Amino acid sequence: MRFIFLLMTMVLVGSCSSTKKTSGLSQNKVVAHRGAWKAKNLPENSIAALKEAIRMQYAGSEFDVRMTANDSLIITHDPDYANLNIEDTSYENLIRFPLKNGEILPTLRQYIVAGLQNNTTTRLVCEIKPSTNKERGVLIAEKVYKLIDELKAQHMVIYISFSYDILKRLEALNPEVHTQYLDGSKSPEVLKRDSIDGADYYFSVFKKHPEWVISAKKNKIALNAWTVNEEDDMEWFLKNDFDFITTNEPELLLKISSQPRK
Repeated sequence: MRFIFLLMTMVLVGSCSSTKKTSGLSQNKVVAHRGAWKAKNLPENSIAALKEAIRMQYAGSEFDVRMTANDSLIITHDPDYANLNIEDTSYENLIRFPLKNGEILPTLRQYIVAGLQNNTTTRLVCEIKPSTNKERGVLIAEKVYKLIDELKAQHMVIYISFSYDILKRLEALNPEVHTQYLDGSKSPEVLKRDSIDGADYYFSVFKKHPEWVISAKKNKIALNAWTVNEEDDMEWFLKNDFDFITTNEPELLLKISSQPRK
């Protein structure tokens, strides 16, 4: 059975794209990109930025997962950290270099545990970064899924990736997980065929393919756009009734999404 998110806007009434059900969470559209870091000058992908997103009750807080040489799942965006290649370096060597607020580079376990604390509103939007080879990427996906399952956090998580193989493996492990594709190269019809739940594309992709917005809603494919930082662009995605909007400016998006549409 494929559950359904009941995603409604605060001020708009319309037929949102349907996804698998996650009840009781924030119904705004704001996904804080790498956490809510910018306004308070926090490190991106830090637990502090995650907690700020939860405090603000955004719909989601996005974060990036990679795996070290000794198979530790860590939260960081780039393939290098402190000028060290992550896939060639142990976690013990990476944590010699703390984040700018003094945090130790967080593991996925630490991050998810923190994301479950005092959080009844904010989805954990987990981007699994592709690896240097396809097989290792799929292995990372399996490890991420297993850990999130162990922590009983599946109901809070949306999985996103640029790797179609990673998302298809997650769907094979559990058809009830919620997956969104990032690459922007596949139509909603193809996503539907392959049981991928959402189109989470760079914002210009949807402006080039407005027909995909219509098709996604028809096919019950969730709509998300990244990374939407300008007010005019935010207005466009709000008017087109996207389920989620990923941004480095979550405070601005929350403010304008609370205003009547022009």
